[in-house]
Amino acid sequence: MKKVFNLFDLTQKVNYKTEVLAGLTVAMTMIPESLSFAILAGFPPLMGLYASFIAGLITAIFGGRPGMISGGAGATVITLIALMNSNGLEYVLAAVALAGVIQIFIGLFKLGKFIRLVPHPVMFGFVNGLAIVIFMSQIKQFKTIVNGEVSWLTGTPLLIMAGLVALTIAIVIFLPKLTKAVPSSLVAIVVVFLLVYFLGIDTKTVKDIASVSGGFPPFHIPEIPISFETLKIIAPYSMVMAAVGLTEGLLTLNLVDEITETKGNGNRECIAQGSSNMLNGFFFGMGGCPMIAQTLVNLSAGSRARLSGIIAALTILIIVLFGAPVIEKVPMAALVGVMIMVAIGTFEWVSLKIINKVPKKDVFLVIIVAVITVILHNLALAVLVGVILSALFFAWESAKRIRARKYVDDDGIKHYEIFGPLFFASTTNFIEKFDVLNDPEEVIIDFKESRVSDMSAIEALNVITQRYHKIGKKVHLRYLSKDCIRLLKNAEAIIDVNIMEDPTYKIVENRIEY
Repeated sequence: MKKVFNLFDLTQKVNYKTEVLAGLTVAMTMIPESLSFAILAGFPPLMGLYASFIAGLITAIFGGRPGMISGGAGATVITLIALMNSNGLEYVLAAVALAGVIQIFIGLFKLGKFIRLVPHPVMFGFVNGLAIVIFMSQIKQFKTIVNGEVSWLTGTPLLIMAGLVALTIAIVIFLPKLTKAVPSSLVAIVVVFLLVYFLGIDTKTVKDIASVSGGFPPFHIPEIPISFETLKIIAPYSMVMAAVGLTEGLLTLNLVDEITETKGNGNRECIAQGSSNMLNGFFFGMGGCPMIAQTLVNLSAGSRARLSGIIAALTILIIVLFGAPVIEKVPMAALVGVMIMVAIGTFEWVSLKIINKVPKKDVFLVIIVAVITVILHNLALAVLVGVILSALFFAWESAKRIRARKYVDDDGIKHYEIFGPLFFASTTNFIEKFDVLNDPEEVIIDFKESRVSDMSAIEALNVITQRYHKIGKKVHLRYLSKDCIRLLKNAEAIIDVNIMEDPTYKIVENRIEY
């Protein structure tokens, strides 16, 4: 039954049953991940659940688009481990709050649009790397601690774990072929839980990670000195956390846009994420950002609205307050099976099919971004490297487009008609086009089909005019755009532009003469 859900999306139609079931499924998959990353960073385990509740609720209501799920994510937590080790928990909470303030300002100044600069091959690499990371993190659940040492499961425990994971995967794959009335992931978790509970099967459960029992997130002002020295300590971590969180968040938003064929609001997402992190810093949360794996679980369960995110967040709070004894008995095998299917669904298999159909540089970008994501688990760094490499490739290709058509007119004047952009990467090719010694006494360089783009281009013009001037030849620059003229004028105080006829620029009939 579909109705209209009037919470900040007045035109949005919502299937309530689908949204509630999707939210419950998401909550089940968020709990072990949030706990694991909190423990990994040395935080109290409940900080992970508090972060998932606060971030999940705030971003579900106020975030940049329906369907996205936020929580205590590993991407942001990893950035705070060093601060935790060096200065302790109070400084971490302050850094989380400051990161939230930074993210809010980024949203207010509408800087979220810069995610559009991420090329498609980088997105492919990012998503593929993330899929591998999700899969590898599930493999770690096949380990156990024996006498204080971590070792792989063997014998019966391994067979039980593998069998339950296989059962979960089978339910997720085949149930949708019978019915789509309920999310197959939630059904798989419930079936495996009941099977283990009633048959008394001894296997790894959520309780083996940490306890999920606690109270409402307590209000807490970080106990740190209010000084410039404190700011110097936490600011670098806050800026990195803010950047990582927004990068992962805006990439997730782009991914959901593609899956749902709708358009989200990046700046709104920045403000919502920042608000949630600021609250995290004052309510004992470890901070967070959108979680791609849980977002994909949500979408695969059929959610397309904000309600599922709200349900997931409230479910986590209810579990912390009342439901811990039950949830702690959920087999990890069920959650592992669901997340393995998420990893398989996340991987862009089409990227393997088009390897021989796209430029090699694009294939290289996909591979390098995926490798960095897998090896370093740093999604922001992987994307940054991908964007930089893509920009360099673009500059190299653009540099090769500079060319010149040359001819001598009836008056004996040599014409150079320049085609292509003149910028830092193309200046060498540009300068090599001119035959200064053998050219006639008067030369015209025509920029009607070109553009002077930066300081390196101005310096290239200066070099050419100087070379002609030294041997007594005259150069005319024609058809420079207004932007180019302004750029040249602004550079006079920095670069000695070679002016031949008088100390000012003469603009006559769209022509500049030196």
